[in-house]
Amino acid sequence: MLQVEIASRCEVGARSHNEDDLRHGQSGSFWFAVLSDGAGGHKGGAVASDIVVRMTALGLQSATQASPDYLTQLVCEANEALAQKQDRRSRDRMHATLVALWIDARREQALWTHVGDSRLYMLRHGRVLHMTQDDSVVQRMVDAGYLTPEEALTHPKKNQLLAAMGAEGGVEPNTIESHMAVEDGDAFLLCSDGWWDHFDKRAIESAFADSKTPQDWLDRMAAQIHQAATPRQDNYSAVAVWIGDPAETTRMSSLWGDTVPGPLPT
Repeated sequence: MLQVEIASRCEVGARSHNEDDLRHGQSGSFWFAVLSDGAGGHKGGAVASDIVVRMTALGLQSATQASPDYLTQLVCEANEALAQKQDRRSRDRMHATLVALWIDARREQALWTHVGDSRLYMLRHGRVLHMTQDDSVVQRMVDAGYLTPEEALTHPKKNQLLAAMGAEGGVEPNTIESHMAVEDGDAFLLCSDGWWDHFDKRAIESAFADSKTPQDWLDRMAAQIHQAATPRQDNYSAVAVWIGDPAETTRMSSLWGDTVPGPLPT
């Protein structure tokens, strides 16, 4: 059975309060991680992220098995729970992003899903093998070829979402279509936009290469965010999931010249 280790950080940044939320844990041979970035007036973002994280985490924690349909159902139920808490008298709706990972350590499988622009990165042999695609205006412009990924980082509409938990009309979660095989040495990073905004793929890989534990990996990246000292730094949060010993696997791959497989399907 695969050995799994999880670490997390959730920081307020330069904001007056934290609207990010996260949870992770284990139930038998199953492991899960959930992260959300909330938005809404009168600290409604904190309420929104708490609801979607709590509901999704409870569903994953109690699962005896999971499927893509089950993950999608959980997200839709969490969205309905958030809809029930909306103040119909207010123009300010509560919204939140969501990214969730589920791992079956016995069957060596993983599933993930997301809504909005909180991301999941999967690393194998120290390289980013997969990254979720944001539900955002800028991501659509990148997909259409109007922007390069580098130009997207500084685009004025980079935070404008096309989908979010709590939006009227429901949600269509971006759930991976089938179970993904995972192996010793794989690593996952789930993070809010306040975190990934500071790193391209190479920077994430570089911090990973210098790290000995998942907590060390997060601490190195958090130190870089803090050092940047952005005056309007958003809340920044992340969960790191290591399977086996990715640091040792990456080192051995470098010594023996192992090749990295191609991109995974979304």
